Amino acid sequence: MIKKTAFIFYVVLIVVMAAATIIEHFYSTPFASQYIYGAWWFSLLWALLVAVGVVYIAKSHLRKWNLLLLHLSMIVILVGAFLTHTTGFKGMIHLRGDQPTNLYTEMISMTETRTHQLPFSVRLDHFDIQYHDGTQAASDYTTHFVITDGETITRATVSMNKVFYYHGTRFYQASYDTDNHGSYLSVNSDPYGLPVTYTGYGLLFFSLLWLLVDPQGTFRKLLRSPVLRKSLATLLLIVASSSAVHATKERFSAPVIDQPVAEKFGDLYINYNERICPLQTFALDFLKKIYGKRSYKGDDATQVLMSWIFFDDAWNSEPIVHVNSAEMRETFGLPEYTNVKAFFQDGEYVLGQYVYDYQQGQQDALHKACADMDSKLQIIMSLQKGTPLALFPHTFRGGQTQWFSPFEVYPKQLPKNDFLLIKSYFPALYQAVSGREDGNAIQLIEQLRSYQQRNAGASLPTDMQFRAEKCYNSVPFATVLFIFNLTFGLISMLLVLRRLTTSKTQLLGLRPSILHGLLIMLLAVSFLALSFALALRWIISDNIPLSNGYESMLSMAWFVMLITLVTALAMRSLRLLVITFGFLLSGFFLLVSHIGQMDPAIGHIMPVLNSPLLSVHVSIIMMSYALLALTFICGLTALTLSALQHMRGCQQTAQEQSAALMILSRIFLYPAITTLGLGIFIGAIWANISWGNYWSWDPKETWALITFMVYAVLLHLQSVPALRAPQRFHLYTTIAFLTIVMTYFGVNYVLGGMHSYA
Repeated sequence: MIKKTAFIFYVVLIVVMAAATIIEHFYSTPFASQYIYGAWWFSLLWALLVAVGVVYIAKSHLRKWNLLLLHLSMIVILVGAFLTHTTGFKGMIHLRGDQPTNLYTEMISMTETRTHQLPFSVRLDHFDIQYHDGTQAASDYTTHFVITDGETITRATVSMNKVFYYHGTRFYQASYDTDNHGSYLSVNSDPYGLPVTYTGYGLLFFSLLWLLVDPQGTFRKLLRSPVLRKSLATLLLIVASSSAVHATKERFSAPVIDQPVAEKFGDLYINYNERICPLQTFALDFLKKIYGKRSYKGDDATQVLMSWIFFDDAWNSEPIVHVNSAEMRETFGLPEYTNVKAFFQDGEYVLGQYVYDYQQGQQDALHKACADMDSKLQIIMSLQKGTPLALFPHTFRGGQTQWFSPFEVYPKQLPKNDFLLIKSYFPALYQAVSGREDGNAIQLIEQLRSYQQRNAGASLPTDMQFRAEKCYNSVPFATVLFIFNLTFGLISMLLVLRRLTTSKTQLLGLRPSILHGLLIMLLAVSFLALSFALALRWIISDNIPLSNGYESMLSMAWFVMLITLVTALAMRSLRLLVITFGFLLSGFFLLVSHIGQMDPAIGHIMPVLNSPLLSVHVSIIMMSYALLALTFICGLTALTLSALQHMRGCQQTAQEQSAALMILSRIFLYPAITTLGLGIFIGAIWANISWGNYWSWDPKETWALITFMVYAVLLHLQSVPALRAPQRFHLYTTIAFLTIVMTYFGVNYVLGGMHSYA
């Protein structure tokens, strides 16, 4: 009875949290905070779960100290959260000018705030925004202020990820006034809850890691399982389809700049996406945005961009604009690839009314497609005005560098020589390229590059960063690697099928050891290539490549391949199976990064995200997701294979294979849950350091916790005998993977929140 009661409370909490994220999406964050997460009954549910769980553990006579410690850590964390809720305070203080204040505002509910007094006063000294050199991208926000406590005066500074402590009160940089003369600081005091919570985190980290290293633990016993020593292979059924749209090969009607000139043009620096980078990067993003590919009819992106700059009227007639939406093509009578002029009829913009309706809230598929097309056309229009071509730097007195485009309004401080250069440069370059004077054009481009190097101050990337970006731009890593991995994943899957249906020990005339070694070598080549791509992105941005959805997909694929290589080398009897999993799963992650709606542009990371602790948090979470994805593949494989074997009347074989896959899945499961727990609560520590709040019930936090709780059930097979049967276990892991899908894609593209990449 106690066990069933505990299970009911456990499931109810999961359902309530999942429902709360959906309610928050429709009714707002303050509504969910007030009526669900902050409600008395929600805290009571957690308290009842703890109480019933303690009784159940006591009655079950659990004697393993590490498991007791693991469950105790959860209780300590919840006690810490309760103390934070009941004894701590947090609010917002607004500093403006030189007016001292000791008041902070606390949000009580959706419509109610309350003002409290601090035992000291705070006065703003000054507020600064630091920018990345030569751009308007903020690198940090800093508030300098003075605390007056009786006769004691203390000067203090806070910035992103830099907290100031004063007598138990913590100050965090939160926001600022638009005129830069005021600053908002978050104030937080949690003298009792925070130490208890951090103690719980420490106990949790230790006990989770001990699960993996305990010589007598379940994980180590699974590694020694005799089932894994049997020769087993299995088949993962997938349906793969691919299509390719081939560009027509007709000759150009629009003139094209010669490749040597365009290549030099691509070596210029440009202020793009608030980052100084090779102009080639902008050209690639421009062409991918409007055409969907990296080249057009055999000419590279820089040739297309430069040709469009100088021969825009001809290029406006070129069928280069990709119309993705079939509904839009049908509505306007457009082909899949059309030209810019097709959207302007009798002097009117045919998308104008649709874009207006979209902005007014009519966001069906057709109107969204029209808005997306409008953004493509706006990019083209801005290029024809020269707006994005910020190629001309000038460093003013004081060291501030600004990059100018050819037709903007320039400050009076700009020297006359610079002004004349900017105004005359593109007409001179046009004269050279239109007359096919490639030598003169290259000379003009080299002169501009020298000018950039002399006048850009400290804003230019290093030579290593520049070369790294050129190298990265030259190879579509995600595209090449997803084709490579899925191709060899399919081949290895066919080898598994061959091994299932024949008694021969050799496949393709090769001994298994040679074949396995060849596949491992191919996977290692793919792993090294992806490692090289991620290293290039790291060098280019000077940040660990985990800052957006595109990079996280690449990192997921990297972790899958790393885990696969380690596992394949450690488990000889399951080598072919593991390699198949690794190729397919990493290939699908790379495919998502290739075809998904994730922007691969490299930019400066937000100041609050520029923390080593955050990088550790995201890396560990990605590793966990990769491991849990492997349990999903194990489950799906087992269910599919069982159905096939039953159709053939081989029930005994199906049972053996399902049991072996269950052991393999559990081997992945233990480090997956360990890394997921570590990742979640390391993220909580980072959030406390950066935001002053270690848990805010953001949708992604909540779904990560739901995922942790759903998969943690599989660690309690002694208490949940229904899941000891391999088929039920595999069905559970297959369904449980939906929580990963929701955590990653559902939150990003449906629910939103602070963690959303979309």
